[in-house]
Amino acid sequence: MITVALILFYCRKCLCFDRTEIMHEKHSKIFFPYLGSSSGNNVKLFRYNELISATKRFHPNNKIGRGGFGTVFKGTLKNGRQVAIKVLSSESKQGVMEFFSEIHAITNVKHVNLIELLGCCVHGDEKILVYDYAENGSLDRVFLGSGGEMSSLDWSRRRAICMGTARGLMFLHEELDPPIVHRDIKASNILLDKDFVPKIGDFGLAKLFPHTITHISTRVAGTTGYLAPEYAMGGRLTKKADIYSFGVLTLEIISGRNNCRTSLHGMEKSLLEWTWQLYEDGRLMELVDRSLKEYPEEEVLRFTKVALFCTQGAARRRPSMSQVVEMLSDRIALNEEELTAPGLLLSAEERGAQEPVSLARSRFKSSSNSSTQLTYGPVSFTEIIPR
Repeated sequence: MITVALILFYCRKCLCFDRTEIMHEKHSKIFFPYLGSSSGNNVKLFRYNELISATKRFHPNNKIGRGGFGTVFKGTLKNGRQVAIKVLSSESKQGVMEFFSEIHAITNVKHVNLIELLGCCVHGDEKILVYDYAENGSLDRVFLGSGGEMSSLDWSRRRAICMGTARGLMFLHEELDPPIVHRDIKASNILLDKDFVPKIGDFGLAKLFPHTITHISTRVAGTTGYLAPEYAMGGRLTKKADIYSFGVLTLEIISGRNNCRTSLHGMEKSLLEWTWQLYEDGRLMELVDRSLKEYPEEEVLRFTKVALFCTQGAARRRPSMSQVVEMLSDRIALNEEELTAPGLLLSAEERGAQEPVSLARSRFKSSSNSSTQLTYGPVSFTEIIPR
């Protein structure tokens, strides 16, 4: 009786293994030709059993993140390499072909400031991405962590995170053919390796952006607080949407605060609103995170002003990412006479019955040919995908 039971158990185990192998072979034959020879050579199609083993059956203790598109687990492959394994949510509308199309778009994208995609897996309805592992987690975890974690980011590290993120975006926008617009630059998508080198991650919303077009009209997707107004309100996507998000992120890094609305000196203001007020009042240094003990004031001021250039209300007035890198590097002077107020999204609930109030004051004269909109509202976020 015991012998029969063991035989049945063994046969069942073999059958499960064979089904997994058949599924793996099926997807290999179907999708590697779709990915193309150049991509197929670089993307590994992982077996599901391999990822089960790496994560100890996706044990909760190995969960390192969760977002609108799925859950991320830490895993260790058989060769000892640590990886981040992202299991896409079953509620995701992304189909298998779109899933592999996304992989195809970022497979050969290699840069020190971009997280590396190692491979993928399709198992039944489950779609899984395997990335290189970032030992220090995401930047938002540092913001939300203990005071000790935040203080570990001295100015030299914060500067390097800003510069590295800017260079990663410059690579996506200006060195790839076709360029890529990320669409979801935010603290939780900036990953930090063991040396705190920033890596832009999560390309789930990325769009290829051919040189021959000026903009893409698309469904709005991203994260409130980082969305450029012209994109959030009209679905008009350009590279300048990423640049706006980068500006917001830079202010968060400098201040140690999240851009979401919070009480600042007894007033409900977004970080961007407060920064602009401090700039107009000549008190920008009040923005700096109090946990920073030593820092070069001129450089911090420069980074803050560059962030304001990136978040201007009119997209055409924002610099390109190569210009941003030069501005941050102090290779070009900042012409503050050209700086206009940031664009903000103010909901009807936030504004109440009041008319929208311009952030600009009389010290900044707008030219007659300028179409800059200084304040935006109200707006409904019915199309924005939650993250």
